[in-house]
Parts: sequence; structure tokens; C-alpha cells
Amino acid sequence: MSLSPLPALPLSDQLLFALPMISEVPTFVDLQATLADVADDGVAAPGQDVVGLEGVVARADEHGIDLSIVVLDAPAPLDSQLRDLATSVGATDGGTVLVIGPGQVGTFSDSIDRVTLEAGQDQAYTGNAVQSAGNFLDVLVEPGPPWTGITLGLVLVVVAVLGGTWWANERRHRSGEVTDREAVTPDGQ
Repeated sequence: MSLSPLPALPLSDQLLFALPMISEVPTFVDLQATLADVADDGVAAPGQDVVGLEGVVARADEHGIDLSIVVLDAPAPLDSQLRDLATSVGATDGGTVLVIGPGQVGTFSDSIDRVTLEAGQDQAYTGNAVQSAGNFLDVLVEPGPPWTGITLGLVLVVVAVLGGTWWANERRHRSGEVTDREAVTPDGQ
């Protein structure tokens, strides 16, 4: 059985795979209207969700987080388009941006690391925009692990193990010298 090689792609197709895709906001989103709505109260969402989302934005502000929330009525063709929309809003307004669509979430922040944002995104798939935004914010404001204390503790453990190993080696070495001397001195030599 022989395998036939894959057909060679033309250079133009090879470049298509090598180049990053251009960011793209979902076509059904009016970016200028969304930016204006976010600039007004930090929220661009359907009417029934605005009051609850404004509460989440106010709570974020209490914790020093400049949060903007955009809620879409329709799903974007690609999940990455929500992140592109969040990036576009963040590029204009700054801060942290959460975009929620049906079954999709996208984020951007100029102050919060990507790992924390994605941990928050994982909690934002509820089907309810206000609850999703609240869950997202809860992850952002919860205290992280005390890395300084953990690091100091590990350093102390390593120092203790090294010190104990040195002490055991010194004791073993000294007991070996004493045994050698005792073996020689009883004979008078």
C-alpha cells in the first residue's frame, strides 16, 4: 500500500494559511451605534437587560474595573468575531469589554490578563446576559492565589531540605572519623 503525496497548493493559497486573519466585527452590528451606546452608560444591550447590566458595570467600578458590556441578539458566524468586537470597543473606550451573544462570549482588556479573562468567559455561558456578566465580574474580582507567600514557602522548604541534607552529611562524616580514630587508638598506635 502506498500513500500518494498531498497535492501542492499554489503559492497564493499557501500565503492564505500563513497570514493572520483580519479582525472582523459581525456584519449585523452597527459599530458606531454600539460605541455611542457604550459611551453613554457602559452598556449596549436590548432594553430588558440594560438596568441589570448597568448594575454589574457599577459593581465593577466599585472594584476599580472599567467594564463595558455589549449584548448581541443574534449569534455571530464565528466566535472570534465577538472578541474582535470587544477589541474594537476597547480600542475606542479602553478598559475591559465583555461581549455576550447567544452561546458565545468575547472579551478584551487593557488591564486584566488573558488567563483571567478566559476564566471569566468560562463562567459567562448561562443564557442570561445579566447573570453571565455577573459571573464574569465575580471571577475578575475574586482574589487570586497568594503567589508571594507560596513562593516564600517553597523557598523555605528547599532551604530546610538542603540544610538537613548538609547536617546529615556532616554528622555522617564526623561519625566516620571518630570510628576510624577509635579503631586505631585502642591498640596504642
